[in-house]
Amino acid sequence: MIQVSVKSTEVRNQSGNAKASGKPYSLNFQTAYVHTHDRNGNPNPYPEKVEVILEKNEQGQPLFYPVGEYTFAPNSIYVSRNGDLAISPKLVAIKPKAVSAQ
Repeated sequence: MIQVSVKSTEVRNQSGNAKASGKPYSLNFQTAYVHTHDRNGNPNPYPEKVEVILEKNEQGQPLFYPVGEYTFAPNSIYVSRNGDLAISPKLVAIKPKAVSAQ
């Protein structure tokens, strides 16, 4: 399981007109930190900063992730139209482990 940490609900917007079609676009991004591993499977000492493209609600507002710990949803990983393995992060919350009473 790959752990993803969201530390802020701040959203960055990028908008403009597409070069190829000339049509307007608007994308919303949220910063997250992915806890990666090296080629030998050892955890890296620090999480790496990434930006996740956010989906929008019916009114066009970004659906940001609350602060917390997440992992990738199964539909985040897919095969692209070129046959390559691709990723489009969609996050699901990791439930905190229950603390047992002693």
